[in-house]
Amino acid sequence: MNLASPLLNAATHLLECDEREAVLGDLTEAGESAWRGLLDVFGLIVRRQAMLWKTWQPWAAAFGLALPASFILMGFSVGVSSSYITGAGLWLLVSHLFLLIAWSWTGGFVVGSLSRRTLWASIAASCLPCLFCLARFRGSSLPRFCLLIFLAPAIVGICRGLQMTRIKLRSAMVLAVSVSVLMMAAGSSWTLEWILIWPAWYLVVEARRAT
Repeated sequence: MNLASPLLNAATHLLECDEREAVLGDLTEAGESAWRGLLDVFGLIVRRQAMLWKTWQPWAAAFGLALPASFILMGFSVGVSSSYITGAGLWLLVSHLFLLIAWSWTGGFVVGSLSRRTLWASIAASCLPCLFCLARFRGSSLPRFCLLIFLAPAIVGICRGLQMTRIKLRSAMVLAVSVSVLMMAAGSSWTLEWILIWPAWYLVVEARRAT
Protein backbone atom coordinates (compact mmCIF):
# COMPACT_ATOMS: atom_id res chain seq x y z
CA MET A 1 0.00 0.00 0.00
CA ASN A 2 1.28 3.46 -0.89
CA LEU A 3 0.88 5.53 2.25
CA ALA A 4 2.20 8.53 0.36
CA SER A 5 -1.03 8.72 -1.58
CA PRO A 6 -2.12 12.38 -1.45
CA LEU A 7 -5.76 11.53 -0.82
CA LEU A 8 -4.98 9.15 1.99
CA ASN A 9 -2.58 11.55 3.65
CA ALA A 10 -5.10 14.38 3.39
CA ALA A 11 -7.83 12.21 4.91
CA THR A 12 -5.71 11.09 7.85
CA HIS A 13 -5.02 14.72 8.77
CA LEU A 14 -8.69 14.99 9.72
CA LEU A 15 -7.95 12.63 12.62
CA GLU A 16 -6.24 13.39 15.89
CA CYS A 17 -2.43 13.14 15.74
CA ASP A 18 -2.14 10.05 17.93
CA GLU A 19 -5.09 8.41 16.20
CA ARG A 20 -3.59 9.19 12.79
CA GLU A 21 -0.40 7.31 13.63
CA ALA A 22 -2.35 4.33 14.92
CA VAL A 23 -4.56 4.18 11.82
CA LEU A 24 -1.60 4.39 9.46
CA GLY A 25 0.12 1.64 11.41
CA ASP A 26 -2.95 -0.62 11.20
CA LEU A 27 -3.30 0.00 7.47
CA THR A 28 0.34 -0.83 6.91
CA GLU A 29 0.07 -4.09 8.84
CA ALA A 30 -3.13 -5.05 6.99
CA GLY A 31 -1.42 -4.49 3.64
CA GLU A 32 -4.56 -3.05 2.06
CA SER A 33 -4.61 -0.92 -1.07
CA ALA A 34 -4.53 2.86 -0.89
CA TRP A 35 -8.13 3.13 -2.04
CA ARG A 36 -9.31 0.60 0.54
CA GLY A 37 -7.38 2.45 3.21
CA LEU A 38 -8.99 5.71 2.10
CA LEU A 39 -12.46 4.21 2.48
CA ASP A 40 -11.57 2.89 5.93
CA VAL A 41 -10.30 6.30 7.04
CA PHE A 42 -13.39 8.11 5.76
CA GLY A 43 -15.60 5.57 7.48
CA LEU A 44 -13.78 6.21 10.75
CA ILE A 45 -14.14 9.98 10.31
CA VAL A 46 -17.88 9.66 9.66
CA ARG A 47 -18.34 7.51 12.76
CA ARG A 48 -16.38 9.96 14.89
CA GLN A 49 -18.48 12.88 13.64
CA ALA A 50 -21.72 10.97 14.15
CA MET A 51 -20.78 10.38 17.78
CA LEU A 52 -20.13 14.11 18.31
CA TRP A 53 -23.56 15.06 16.96
CA LYS A 54 -25.33 12.98 19.62
CA THR A 55 -24.86 15.89 22.04
CA TRP A 56 -26.66 19.24 21.97
CA GLN A 57 -23.59 21.46 21.72
CA PRO A 58 -22.86 21.14 17.96
CA TRP A 59 -26.54 21.71 17.10
CA ALA A 60 -26.74 24.80 19.29
CA ALA A 61 -23.50 26.22 17.91
CA ALA A 62 -24.27 25.67 14.22
CA PHE A 63 -28.04 26.07 13.93
CA GLY A 64 -28.97 27.88 17.13
CA LEU A 65 -26.29 30.54 16.85
CA ALA A 66 -24.01 30.61 13.78
CA LEU A 67 -26.78 30.42 11.17
CA PRO A 68 -29.36 32.91 12.53
CA ALA A 69 -26.76 35.25 14.04
CA SER A 70 -24.98 35.64 10.70
CA PHE A 71 -28.13 37.02 9.06
CA ILE A 72 -28.81 39.42 11.93
CA LEU A 73 -25.21 40.60 12.27
CA MET A 74 -24.92 41.28 8.55
CA GLY A 75 -27.98 43.50 8.74
CA PHE A 76 -26.62 45.27 11.80
CA SER A 77 -23.24 45.69 10.10
CA VAL A 78 -24.94 47.49 7.24
CA GLY A 79 -26.78 49.68 9.75
CA VAL A 80 -23.55 50.67 11.49
CA SER A 81 -21.90 51.44 8.14
CA SER A 82 -24.87 53.53 7.08
CA SER A 83 -24.83 55.45 10.38
CA TYR A 84 -21.14 56.25 9.89
CA ILE A 85 -21.56 57.44 6.29
CA THR A 86 -24.67 59.52 6.95
CA GLY A 87 -23.10 61.16 10.00
CA ALA A 88 -25.52 59.90 12.62
CA GLY A 89 -25.13 60.99 16.23
CA LEU A 90 -21.92 59.97 17.97
CA TRP A 91 -23.77 58.19 20.79
CA LEU A 92 -25.81 56.14 18.35
CA LEU A 93 -22.77 55.19 16.29
CA VAL A 94 -20.60 54.25 19.28
CA SER A 95 -23.35 52.27 21.02
CA HIS A 96 -24.24 50.34 17.88
CA LEU A 97 -20.59 49.65 17.14
CA PHE A 98 -20.06 48.36 20.68
CA LEU A 99 -23.12 46.13 20.39
CA LEU A 100 -21.91 44.76 17.06
CA ILE A 101 -18.49 43.92 18.47
CA ALA A 102 -19.91 42.46 21.69
CA TRP A 103 -22.51 40.33 19.91
CA SER A 104 -19.96 39.08 17.39
CA TRP A 105 -17.28 38.30 19.98
CA THR A 106 -19.55 36.53 22.45
CA GLY A 107 -21.23 34.59 19.65
CA GLY A 108 -17.86 33.53 18.27
CA PHE A 109 -16.62 32.57 21.74
CA VAL A 110 -19.63 30.36 22.39
CA VAL A 111 -19.39 28.74 18.94
CA GLY A 112 -15.69 28.02 19.49
CA SER A 113 -16.19 26.58 22.98
CA LEU A 114 -19.22 24.46 22.07
CA SER A 115 -18.07 23.05 18.74
CA ARG A 116 -14.34 22.48 18.88
CA ARG A 117 -14.48 19.25 16.89
CA THR A 118 -17.48 20.25 14.77
CA LEU A 119 -16.35 23.78 14.02
CA TRP A 120 -16.51 23.09 10.29
CA ALA A 121 -20.31 22.81 10.54
CA SER A 122 -20.62 26.13 12.37
CA ILE A 123 -18.37 27.80 9.79
CA ALA A 124 -20.47 26.38 6.95
CA ALA A 125 -23.68 27.50 8.68
CA SER A 126 -22.24 31.02 8.86
CA CYS A 127 -20.79 31.11 5.34
CA LEU A 128 -24.02 30.15 3.60
CA PRO A 129 -25.92 33.28 4.72
CA CYS A 130 -22.89 35.44 3.95
CA LEU A 131 -22.58 34.14 0.40
CA PHE A 132 -26.33 34.46 -0.14
CA CYS A 133 -26.46 38.08 1.03
CA LEU A 134 -23.29 39.07 -0.81
CA ALA A 135 -24.77 37.77 -4.05
CA ARG A 136 -28.00 39.74 -3.53
CA PHE A 137 -26.44 42.96 -2.19
CA ARG A 138 -27.15 45.37 -5.03
CA GLY A 139 -28.52 48.84 -5.53
CA SER A 140 -26.80 50.37 -2.51
CA SER A 141 -24.17 53.07 -2.18
CA LEU A 142 -22.44 50.98 0.48
CA PRO A 143 -19.67 48.56 -0.50
CA ARG A 144 -20.36 44.86 -0.13
CA PHE A 145 -17.70 44.35 2.52
CA CYS A 146 -19.82 46.37 4.98
CA LEU A 147 -21.92 43.20 5.36
CA LEU A 148 -18.95 41.41 6.87
CA ILE A 149 -17.80 43.89 9.52
CA PHE A 150 -18.93 41.46 12.21
CA LEU A 151 -16.52 38.76 11.03
CA ALA A 152 -13.35 40.23 12.59
CA PRO A 153 -14.57 40.22 16.23
CA ALA A 154 -16.38 36.92 15.62
CA ILE A 155 -13.17 35.24 14.46
CA VAL A 156 -11.30 36.62 17.48
CA GLY A 157 -14.05 35.23 19.71
CA ILE A 158 -13.88 31.81 18.05
CA CYS A 159 -10.11 31.64 18.52
CA ARG A 160 -10.53 32.58 22.18
CA GLY A 161 -13.30 30.05 22.65
CA LEU A 162 -11.15 27.29 21.17
CA GLN A 163 -8.49 28.03 23.78
CA MET A 164 -10.80 28.10 26.80
CA THR A 165 -14.39 27.24 27.67
CA ARG A 166 -15.13 29.90 30.28
CA ILE A 167 -14.20 33.44 31.24
CA LYS A 168 -14.16 34.91 34.73
CA LEU A 169 -17.54 35.42 36.32
CA ARG A 170 -17.03 39.14 36.95
CA SER A 171 -15.96 39.78 33.36
CA ALA A 172 -18.83 37.74 31.97
CA MET A 173 -21.36 39.53 34.19
CA VAL A 174 -20.08 43.00 33.27
CA LEU A 175 -20.21 42.14 29.58
CA ALA A 176 -23.70 40.62 29.69
CA VAL A 177 -25.19 43.45 31.77
CA SER A 178 -23.52 46.12 29.64
CA VAL A 179 -24.87 44.63 26.42
CA SER A 180 -28.37 44.20 27.86
CA VAL A 181 -28.54 47.74 29.25
CA LEU A 182 -27.12 49.26 26.08
CA MET A 183 -29.65 47.41 23.95
CA MET A 184 -32.48 48.86 26.02
CA ALA A 185 -30.91 52.34 26.07
CA ALA A 186 -30.39 52.25 22.30
CA GLY A 187 -34.04 51.37 21.86
CA SER A 188 -33.58 47.96 20.24
CA SER A 189 -37.11 47.01 19.30
CA TRP A 190 -36.30 44.36 16.71
CA THR A 191 -37.12 41.07 18.38
CA LEU A 192 -34.49 39.11 16.45
CA GLU A 193 -31.73 41.26 17.90
CA TRP A 194 -32.46 39.83 21.32
CA ILE A 195 -31.45 36.39 20.03
CA LEU A 196 -27.89 37.69 20.08
CA ILE A 197 -27.96 38.29 23.83
CA TRP A 198 -28.07 34.64 24.90
CA PRO A 199 -24.36 33.92 24.23
CA ALA A 200 -23.35 36.66 26.70
CA TRP A 201 -25.61 35.28 29.42
CA TYR A 202 -24.56 31.73 28.58
CA LEU A 203 -21.01 32.79 29.45
CA VAL A 204 -22.29 34.07 32.79
CA VAL A 205 -24.02 30.75 33.53
CA GLU A 206 -20.93 28.76 32.61
CA ALA A 207 -18.65 31.02 34.65
CA ARG A 208 -20.95 30.76 37.65
CA ARG A 209 -21.12 26.98 37.29
CA ALA A 210 -17.34 26.83 37.31
CA THR A 211 -17.19 28.70 40.62
